[in-house]
Amino acid sequence: MTSFLINNIDYGLTGTREGERLSGAIRVHDGRIAEIGHLQPLEGERIVDASGCVVTPGLVNTHHHLFQSVLKAVPEGMNAPLDDWLMNVPYSYWPRIDEETLRVSARIGLAELLLTGTTTVCDHHYVYSDHYDYDPADVLFEEAEALGIRFVLARGGGTKGRSFPDPSLPPSPSEPLDKFLASIERTANRWHDPSPGSSRRVAVAPTTPTFNVDAGELADIARFARGKGLRLHSHLSENRTYVDFTLAKYGKRPVDWLAEQQWLGPDVWFAHLVECDRDEVRMLAETGTGMAHCPQANARLGSGIAPADILHDLGGRVSLAVDGAGANEAADMGAALYSAFALHRATKGVQALQAESLLNWATEGGAKVLGFEEIGVLRPGMIADIAVFDISAPRNMGLHDPALAPVLTGAASLRHSFVGGQQIVQDGSIPGLDLAGLGSDARRVTRQLIERRKEMTALSRAAPPRPDGKSPASGRHILMWSRSCQCP
Repeated sequence: MTSFLINNIDYGLTGTREGERLSGAIRVHDGRIAEIGHLQPLEGERIVDASGCVVTPGLVNTHHHLFQSVLKAVPEGMNAPLDDWLMNVPYSYWPRIDEETLRVSARIGLAELLLTGTTTVCDHHYVYSDHYDYDPADVLFEEAEALGIRFVLARGGGTKGRSFPDPSLPPSPSEPLDKFLASIERTANRWHDPSPGSSRRVAVAPTTPTFNVDAGELADIARFARGKGLRLHSHLSENRTYVDFTLAKYGKRPVDWLAEQQWLGPDVWFAHLVECDRDEVRMLAETGTGMAHCPQANARLGSGIAPADILHDLGGRVSLAVDGAGANEAADMGAALYSAFALHRATKGVQALQAESLLNWATEGGAKVLGFEEIGVLRPGMIADIAVFDISAPRNMGLHDPALAPVLTGAASLRHSFVGGQQIVQDGSIPGLDLAGLGSDARRVTRQLIERRKEMTALSRAAPPRPDGKSPASGRHILMWSRSCQCP
């Protein structure tokens, strides 16, 4: 049922840059917001009671890595900076992510997002290999569809694998350019829906433009994406390594360099952008290029804090993201909201950022970055993606401005949420999802990953020494072992 009335709204935020408030009621008809104000129920109309709640647009998470939901707190990566963390966590474990593990991991991440108010998520999945006997894109879309969340797949990968100092690592997956683009085209033909109310979209998203494709391929990738009506996404300037690489190789900073590769514009958004100077931020604002701000992961890895506040002040497109759970164990939007609020103020002063701006990044800002023009704001005519937050817990008591609770109290407890008027969270639960069973599956597949990592380590130690002095077990040996291993 996609028609109903949300009434008894005392605390509502529309999601706009101006921080507009609403109260009274919201009438939804056929999946769209029909009226807002002090409305009386119609005869037979379904009523959703928002007493004691905060009502906002559904939250939009513009950059995630769902496969990392079973890679939380990996000991080798807990105290490692970004480059070492990449080596020790995702690029060490990717060969052991079988189809069941990916499904469970995606379900964990989507459930966590749903229960903290997210109604739209973009997942940047960047591991595609002929080692797998399944298509990760299909798995991710199927899991999102089962839970009813609006889903964008940023199809990652690239023509070059990232190299790391540990020679025992399995080689990073890569694909020739024609195969990379053909695979994206197949995925888009199956899943991409460009309509305004679409719940399934695809973006073209090489893992990084610096390390995972040749410079001469970037313009070809951009032309391919635009020719298919697909947006462009990637990681950029997450730490100083990106800046040093492009300065050394091209004599330019990353944003300046990408401007020459046709990789800026309103159909492009980048995750992180921590190491951007003011000229680069100004260029992002002038071209309408979006930022997926990942405050928790950037802080957890010691990378820094992106100039999201400066881009916002310049009128640029800023969105909020939680990034992968392997680098951010609290991969929910409530924690991301509070982290951004606190971190910017801690380092730049209390005037750096207002709570209403954070809510805008997580709603209208995210929708615009992903190209959804009819979600992200609560106003008549917009698609009814709506979150109803429960603020009855003690941490919310005593608030003089309860409307700001989802941003200020460090966690978001959801009572109800809707995607296009369809209810996807009801009374704090996800209909049809067995959370206890999911927990059991999570423990099982996580134990399996730990055991597989031990087996890989044992293989490395048992192999005979190599005359060149490198690690005895090469990545090729590990991949051969991975293929032959019969995983439970």
